[in-house]
Amino acid sequence: MNQTAKIIKPKLGLLELANQLGNVQQACKVMGYSRDSYYRFKKLY
Repeated sequence: MNQTAKIIKPKLGLLELANQLGNVQQACKVMGYSRDSYYRFKKLY
């Protein structure tokens, strides 16, 4: 796995978890990211 994949995989995991849970705040709390980070990742995706 290259360096880029190691960086991107957890961020995509956050987006997927939020989708599964249907709750952004809870997903961010579980993964240790802020909601602001979630929305930045979503915009970039």
